[in-house]
Amino acid sequence: MAYYRRVGSVPPKRHTQHRTPDGGLYYEELMGEEGFTSDSSLLYHRGIPSAIVDSRVWDPGDLSTTPNHPLKPRHLKLHDLFPKETWAETDVVTGRRLVLGNGDVRLSYVVSTKDSPLYRNATGDEIVYVESGQATVETVFGSLEAASGDYVFLPMSTTHRWLPHGDSPLRAYAIEANSHIAPPKRYLSRYGQFLENSPYCERDLHGPAEPLLREGTDVEVHVKHRVGGGIGGSVLVYPEHPFDVVGWDGCLYPFTFSVHDFEPITGRVHQPPPVHQAFEGTNFVICNFVPRKVDYHPLSVPVPYYHSNVDSDEIMFYCGGDYEARKGSGIGQGSISWHPGGHSHGPQPGAVEKSLGAEFFDELAVMVDTFRPLELGEGALASEDTNYAWTWSGRGPGQ
Repeated sequence: MAYYRRVGSVPPKRHTQHRTPDGGLYYEELMGEEGFTSDSSLLYHRGIPSAIVDSRVWDPGDLSTTPNHPLKPRHLKLHDLFPKETWAETDVVTGRRLVLGNGDVRLSYVVSTKDSPLYRNATGDEIVYVESGQATVETVFGSLEAASGDYVFLPMSTTHRWLPHGDSPLRAYAIEANSHIAPPKRYLSRYGQFLENSPYCERDLHGPAEPLLREGTDVEVHVKHRVGGGIGGSVLVYPEHPFDVVGWDGCLYPFTFSVHDFEPITGRVHQPPPVHQAFEGTNFVICNFVPRKVDYHPLSVPVPYYHSNVDSDEIMFYCGGDYEARKGSGIGQGSISWHPGGHSHGPQPGAVEKSLGAEFFDELAVMVDTFRPLELGEGALASEDTNYAWTWSGRGPGQ
């Protein structure tokens, strides 16, 4: 993000003395990307941010994966993963179940009503999509309010915690990168401002508005980090609460962005998926399919043409509306369809004919395309609809 924000108390010039009311010093921390050469923010702490009193191993859960072999498309029913009786015992951090993953990105799902521990992901940026429910996300930068349809963007190594509230559980779809995540470069000027042709802009990004100060001693923070070429976890114990930042400024910070603020780009004939793109990371992209007017050429075919993504796997998370191209497949709210590279896919039988003459699609889906093959996590193995691969032909093996 090249969108500058200033929150709370900061000195007039960076890297200079910032005094407390009683004459002491606040401790300045530079939080920055790519070795001092990219976006950063300066945070001013009441205590020393490096001080810890203990470190111990934390098991972040089953992150093992199974190859998609033999190759086939898959349908995953994520709402089956968390029965109602588990919600009160599950939190958004430690309760995530890995659905799909590779060396670039991990896709997880969780349903929760329980407050999470303090957490920091030191392997990459996270974007968490709130399918339904509400939560306060407390961070070292300040608080964010998140509700259905919100993306919560959490830069790498941002200490935070999730506090669900309201009458319904929080359903969250977590996209964890092993890199940084940013808007597509084609939406930005050479100086980083959103261009006029971007489907969203700075006004749609909502960062913390004021500092968040908490008291506490011997405070535990769960940290996900790189270990021996893989991913492990540790619990770091801080002598004072890490939410002690009296002010910060810069271009690196958490924010929310509502999918409902994404303005769809449409055309006379069917537009390709890149027009729906919202973010990108290393070897993957994130796209929004939102309610929109559809193609208006008199002979247009509104649903997608059959396509073979020779360079990518396509993962659609269905989170609202009525998805025309998937009728008859068994896909519904909370489903994931996974169409891997090497498999030509598209509308279900009859969907093309039924779409002719349509003027509007009321659908909501989050798509992740990865440019290296994905593998199945334990959450995928536990939620698969094994009949999906045969829905285009109407019969499966041995039939």
